[in-house]
Amino acid sequence: MLLTPELINRLIPLEIKARQIVEGFISGLHKSPYYGFSVEFAEHRPYNPGDELKHLDWKVYGKTERYYVKQYEEETNLRCYMLLDVSSSMQFRYFAEWSKLRYAVHLAAAMAYMLHRQRDGCGLVPFDRHIGEILPAKSSYAHLMHLYRNLDRLLEEYDRETPEIRQTASAEAIHQLAERISRRSLVVLFTDLFENVQKQDELISALKHLRHKKHEVILFHLLEKRSERDLDFPDERFVFRDMETGGEMDVIPGQVRRDYQKKMAEYARNFHIACSEANITYEEVDTQDPFDFALLAFLNKRRRLM
Repeated sequence: MLLTPELINRLIPLEIKARQIVEGFISGLHKSPYYGFSVEFAEHRPYNPGDELKHLDWKVYGKTERYYVKQYEEETNLRCYMLLDVSSSMQFRYFAEWSKLRYAVHLAAAMAYMLHRQRDGCGLVPFDRHIGEILPAKSSYAHLMHLYRNLDRLLEEYDRETPEIRQTASAEAIHQLAERISRRSLVVLFTDLFENVQKQDELISALKHLRHKKHEVILFHLLEKRSERDLDFPDERFVFRDMETGGEMDVIPGQVRRDYQKKMAEYARNFHIACSEANITYEEVDTQDPFDFALLAFLNKRRRLM
C-alpha cells in the first residue's frame, strides 16, 4: 500500500494530533497580542484584588511584568459536553482538505486536550436523529484516551465505501441531552446546521432548553464557505445531491449564485441574532481555515465561566 501524506496523517494517533494543534495554537498566541492570555491558559489566572499575595507567581511576573496567581485544581471544575453532529451532510467536502466531520473531530479533540490540561471534565455526545452513547464528563487521562477512541471510531464508520445514510434532527437530540445532563455544564455543539429552514425555530427552542437548564452553550457552525456559502463553482451544469435524502437538482451556479448567497447570508444572520438574544455563543467556522479562531473563541468562553 502506498503511504500517501493523507494516509500517514490518518495513522498518527488522534492524541498526538490534538496536542500538536493546541501547542501550535499556544505558540501562535505567544507571538500575538494575546501573549498574557496564553499564560493564563496554561496554569495561571490574572491577579484580582483580594487574592492572597502568597499565590503570586513571581517568575511569570519577571517574564511578563504582569501579576498572575497560580490556579489550583479546585478553581477548575468546569464540566464540558461536546455535542457532535454525525449526520451524512457532515461528510461533505469539495475544496477543503477535510470533511466537516473530520474537521469537527479534530477540533473537539484539541478542545478536550485543553480541558484535560486544565483538569476540567470533558464528555462526548454524537448525534444524528437521536443522541448516541453519552460519554460522561471526566477529567482523567484514561477518560481522555477513551474519548479519543470514540472519536476515532466515528471517523472509521464514515471511511467505509458505503457509509450508512444518517439524517439530522438536531432539535430532538438537544432536547434529549438537556433532560439527561443533570449538573450545570458547558455544552459545545458542532454542526453544519444542515436542516430544513422551517426547523430553525425548533432548533433555537432546543438550544434555549439547554439555557433554561442553566447550561452555557457555544455553537460552532461548520461549513466549507467557498462551496456552501459562496457557491464558488464554474458556470457549467452541476448535479447537486442531498447527502441526507438523496434528492438531486441540476444547477448552473452562475444563474442562481447571487440569490443563493443572499439567502444563505440571511439564514446565518437570523440564526446568529436568535442565538445572541438567548445568550448563546455562535461562531461560524470555515473548514478551510486553521483551528485557531475556533479555539480562541472556546478559550474565551471558558475564561468567562471561571
